[in-house]
Amino acid sequence: MTKDPRRELAEFLRTRRTRVRPQDVGLEPGPRRRVAGLRREELALLAGVSADYYQRMEQGRDVHPSEQVLDALARALNFTVEESRHLHGLAAAARTPARRPREHAPEEVPSTTLRLLSTMPAPALVVGRFLDVLAWSPLAGALLGDFTRLPREERNLLSLLLHPEADQTCPNRAATVAELTAMLRTQVAADPGHPRAVGLIGELAVRSDEFAALWARHDVEGTTRGQMRVKHPLVGELKLDWDAYPLPGGPGPMLIVYTAEEGGPDAERLQLLAGLVTGPVNSGRA
Repeated sequence: MTKDPRRELAEFLRTRRTRVRPQDVGLEPGPRRRVAGLRREELALLAGVSADYYQRMEQGRDVHPSEQVLDALARALNFTVEESRHLHGLAAAARTPARRPREHAPEEVPSTTLRLLSTMPAPALVVGRFLDVLAWSPLAGALLGDFTRLPREERNLLSLLLHPEADQTCPNRAATVAELTAMLRTQVAADPGHPRAVGLIGELAVRSDEFAALWARHDVEGTTRGQMRVKHPLVGELKLDWDAYPLPGGPGPMLIVYTAEEGGPDAERLQLLAGLVTGPVNSGRA
């Protein structure tokens, strides 16, 4: 992980350029092609910028691309809305003079949110910017199991799913890990020097080759909903939908709520699990 926004911008563009096939953008691939994806000169031509200027961008040099140039690159690379937003964010950070490190207060869950969790019949978590689990309802605690008894600094969704035994309880674990890694990349881009982000990424990259490979892809995702499958030892497999809701007060923790289709077998299993669990909402501070 680098704290240099120019280097982040360069690596993001390079990874995306190598994924676009010439035929996808109307170019002939040619018989002798030694590079994956587009050549720098080809991308520069498609975006309407000079090859020398684009090369300096990929080298992390001190360039200041305009909004029009960034939009042209995004179009040429067939960016999604989230990828385009990420590109503009990296370029804006690269244009901003370096600032002195600032203090980062620990993420806390408001008491009103804890009261909300205690009234929710569905499993619900409060997750921090870097996917740390900060609080959970009793039913969510039943889904997470032994994870809730870990020290606070170890309660992280990515860390949980990168555990060697996670495949046994989460059938779609690999896809979920890829999605969460892309979400983490988006959050880190907004505050690349945050000590929790630096420590977490370093720890996961050393511990997991899978995470290191995914992180190097520079995928970004602003997912606000999805699906999760869980094999629970008491009630069997559950297929749940989840939605994420930002908490009031700007960037920070979000509330994730898991639900099942009403009247279906997953809802019945979830109701059965709820009947086996009692206890207060946990703030995750212990």
